[in-house]
Amino acid sequence: MLQKVAITLGLVMTSAVFAATFAERQEVREFVEEMFKEHQIDQQRTMNAFNKIESSPEIIQRITTPYEALPWDKYRTLFLSEKKITGGVKFWKEHSQTLQAAEQAFGVPAELIVAIIGVESAYGENRGKYPVLQALATLAFDYPPRAKFFRNELKEYLLLTAEHKLDPLEVKGSYAGAMGSPQFIASSYRTFAVDFDKSGNIDLINNMKQAIGSVGNYFKVHGWQPGQEVVVKAKTSSNKYQALHVASKNDPRPVLSFDALKLHDVIADKHNLDNNTNVSFLAFELGNSNEYWLGLQNFYVITRYNHSSNYAMAVYQLSQAIAKLYRTNG
Repeated sequence: MLQKVAITLGLVMTSAVFAATFAERQEVREFVEEMFKEHQIDQQRTMNAFNKIESSPEIIQRITTPYEALPWDKYRTLFLSEKKITGGVKFWKEHSQTLQAAEQAFGVPAELIVAIIGVESAYGENRGKYPVLQALATLAFDYPPRAKFFRNELKEYLLLTAEHKLDPLEVKGSYAGAMGSPQFIASSYRTFAVDFDKSGNIDLINNMKQAIGSVGNYFKVHGWQPGQEVVVKAKTSSNKYQALHVASKNDPRPVLSFDALKLHDVIADKHNLDNNTNVSFLAFELGNSNEYWLGLQNFYVITRYNHSSNYAMAVYQLSQAIAKLYRTNG
């Protein structure tokens, strides 16, 4: 009898967690009620939307195997390609006036904005195939490691679609719910997107001028320092650098002094930095060896877009390659 009860209870729990649609799950119904109480988001409309989507195993698989986890030498080949570089030059020429205006308005180099949009969406050509509502709901309710974060993004997304009168079921984006050419998550969309062309409506999905301006605004708000370096090369003469690398790997905030570098046998290679400048220490794998860099404030700002040193370095190096070819070709 106890075994039968246990089996029955297990089936009930399984049914509750893996219901056919999100609308059938108690935690989702509670979430919808919470959205109504806190933000007056229409309950019936929201439940109707949740009734049309279910949890996606593909989304879970994608977020547990991100590209950023690849070794540097493999990761950079995804973005530092001839196609990506020439595509960046083409994009720059097509949007030169908007990029120039954004650089003047926000102090962020045009090539960096180009590189961000190139890495994020292949210059607007690949803005994502996943329904954003399904992606965020899957991660909010079926991915415990980051459920709190994605539950908040799900709230932000519902607010965003209500504010802009969008159908929450129609918008598509990345497996993590990022949208448009700059791939802004919902909270960033609501906070940092700007009406750069003064059209009266912010649309990062179809309006490239606003996408360009919003990337510039994002970096400015996060502390971009106009005219300052992003990284400088470094050299090591022992393995003492490893302690510095551990400190900077997951948080490339520039907090290391030049005295700290010296104590760990690290020196900056050909730089014009003030000795009072703080840096982070970055080691990137290249097969059986490493290359070493010092990250400055602007490098850290790039990681606010994506919290990965691999990502930030790929964006920076792509921006430099694009700028070189663009200025060579006139």
